[in-house]
Amino acid sequence: MSLVAEAFVSQIAATEPWPENATLYQQLKGEQILLSDNASSLAVQAFLQMCNLPVKVVYRANAEYMSPSGKVPFIHVGNHVVSELGPIVQFVKAKGHSLSDGLDEVQKAEMKAYMELVNNMLLTAELYLQWCDEATVGEITHARYGSPYPWPLNHILAYQKQWEVKRKMKAIGWGNKTLDQVLEDVDQCCQALSQRLGTQPYFFNKQPTELDALVFGHLYTILTTQLTNDELSEKVKNYSNLLAFCRRIEQHYFEDRGKGRLS
Repeated sequence: MSLVAEAFVSQIAATEPWPENATLYQQLKGEQILLSDNASSLAVQAFLQMCNLPVKVVYRANAEYMSPSGKVPFIHVGNHVVSELGPIVQFVKAKGHSLSDGLDEVQKAEMKAYMELVNNMLLTAELYLQWCDEATVGEITHARYGSPYPWPLNHILAYQKQWEVKRKMKAIGWGNKTLDQVLEDVDQCCQALSQRLGTQPYFFNKQPTELDALVFGHLYTILTTQLTNDELSEKVKNYSNLLAFCRRIEQHYFEDRGKGRLS
C-alpha cells in the first residue's frame, strides 16, 4: 500500500466512531505480568477511562509477542492495532478525543517533559528492579515471566529477556548502578511529581491529562505490587499528595464506574 493510500485509510479510520468492542491486551494478570508491564497497561486503561472510551481487557500469555512493537499493552480497535501509551494517545486524538487540547503550548511542553521523567526514571527503575536485582529476579521475575511455558522454554525466554534488559541498562548508563542509587532516583522523581502536583487534584488543575494517567499507572502499581521488600513502595508513600492522587483516580475512574477496586 502506498503512503497516499495509507494516509487515506487512516483518515477514514479517524472518522469512524469508537467501537463498543475495543479490546486491550496484556499478559496474564495473576501469575505472569511483571511490575513494569502492569504499570504501562494500567496507564492506558486509566487514559481510556478519562476519555470515556470503553475497552475490554483481555489477558493472553503471549500478549508481548502479539504486540506490533513487542511491548504491552496494545489495543485492537476496528482494523487497527496500536501499542504503548504514546501512540495510543495519538490514535485516540485522531478519533477526536484528547485530554490535553485545553493546555497552551507551554503547558503541553511541560506535560511532555514530566512524561519523559516518568518513563526515564520510574519505568527504568521498575525494569532494573525486576531484571537486575538478583533477589527479585530469583524470587519473582523468572518464575512469573516464564510461568505460561513448559521447561526448558520458560527458562530460555526469561534469560533472553533478562539479557535484553541488562544490555539496555548498560546502554543508558544504568548498568553499574546499585539498588540504593536506583531507589534514590525514584525518590527524586516522586519529589518532582509531588511538587508539581501540589494541592491540585490533577497535574494541570481540575482536569486530568495523559500525564495523570501515566503517573497513576506507575505509582498505583508500585504501591500495590508485592516485591521481595517494601523499599520501592515506601519511596512513594513518603508523599501524601501522590497517595491521595492515586486514590482519587482509582475511586473516580474505576470504582465509581462499576469496575471495582483495582487491587
